[in-house]
Amino acid sequence: MAHVAKRLRKLADKHPGKELKSVEEAVKILKQYDTLKFNQTVDIAIRLGVDPKQADQIVRGSVVLPNGIGKSQRVVVFAKGDLAEQAKAAGADEVGGEDLAKKIKDGWTDFDACIAAPDMMGLVGPLGKVLGPRGLMPSPRAGTVTPEVAKTVKEYKAGTVDFRTDAGGIVHAVVGKIKFEPAKLTENIQSFINVIQSIKPHAVKGQYIKSVTLSATMSPGVRVAV
Repeated sequence: MAHVAKRLRKLADKHPGKELKSVEEAVKILKQYDTLKFNQTVDIAIRLGVDPKQADQIVRGSVVLPNGIGKSQRVVVFAKGDLAEQAKAAGADEVGGEDLAKKIKDGWTDFDACIAAPDMMGLVGPLGKVLGPRGLMPSPRAGTVTPEVAKTVKEYKAGTVDFRTDAGGIVHAVVGKIKFEPAKLTENIQSFINVIQSIKPHAVKGQYIKSVTLSATMSPGVRVAV
C-alpha cells in the first residue's frame, strides 16, 4: 500500500471533495493549507465550453489584478529613443533593440513579460519560435504591443496577468499568494472570473464556464461555484 504523508492526510480531512464553494469559502479552505514555510502561489483553472482549435473561440487577454500577484515580474521592452527612456524610468528590467533580440534568439528567456513598441515588431517577429511556446510573444490583442510602453510596464510590475486557453480549453492564471489577506485574495479571484465572463466569444454556444478550480502550489484543488 502506498505511503501517504501525514501532511497530505491532514489536508484530505479538510478538503470538501467535489462540493462547490463560493469564492469566499474556497479562499477560507485554501488558507487552511498554509502550513508550509514558503508563500505558496494560488492558481485558478477555468474550464471553458470552447473549441480552442477555432480561431473565433480562443479566449485570451490580460488583466491587472487589484492586489497584484505577490511578486515583482521581470519585464523586458523592445523600444528605442524616448520610448526606451520612458520604459527604463517605469522600471523595465531590460530595454533594447537588436542587442536584446540577439540575446533572446540565443536562448535567454529569464523574464515574465515582453513588451514592444509597434515600430519594433519587425525585429521582434522572428523571435516567435523562442517566445511563442513560452507565452511571451508580444501581441496587440494582449496589449503588449503598444506605444504606451511606460504605462504597460507599470501595469505588469503591479500585477498584470496574461491568459489564454490551452489545447484543452482551460485558462490557467496566477491570482495571488496564499498569505494574502482573505479579502484581497477573494477580490483578485473574483476580478479574474469577471473578466473571463465578460469576454465570452460570440461563436460559443451552450454553457461557457464549465468549472472553476482554485489551488495553491502544494494543495488539493477546491471547486468554485460561479
